[in-house]
Order: sequence, then structure tokens, then C-alpha cells
Amino acid sequence: MSTMNISLPDSLKSFVDEQVGERGYGTSSEYVRELICRDQDRVRLRGLLLEGASSPSTAAVDPAYFEKLRKRVRKAAKA
Repeated sequence: MSTMNISLPDSLKSFVDEQVGERGYGTSSEYVRELICRDQDRVRLRGLLLEGASSPSTAAVDPAYFEKLRKRVRKAAKA
């Protein structure tokens, strides 16, 4: 694992320290890693949404479509 040093103003360092204590992180590094992972997820999701928005429509969306999708998600969650 690589290391990275960052400089923060006192106000941000205090905020990070508070979050570490209040949210149960062991270190500020764990907190920052979590933030970075969440940002990566957000970037991936945005890419998928943009890809979906630019793709051609294939079928009409109706209540039956959403029910089928819910069943698929529930089945995947159980596995």
C-alpha cells in the first residue's frame, strides 16, 4: 500500500478528527479512504447513467417492467 501526505487547514483537520471519532473510524486514513471509495462509486454511477441516457430505447417502461426488475433485485440480494 502506498502512502500520501496531505495538508489541511486546522478547521478541516478538526472536522476530520471529529468524523473519525463520531463515526467509528480507527484513523483519519480510514475516513479518507472511505470518502475516496464513495467518490469512485459516484463517478462510476454517473458514467453508467450517462451511458444509459445516450443509448437507444428498447422497450416501453410500465408497472410490469418495474415489478420484474424488483423481483430480479430481490433474487440477487438473497444469493
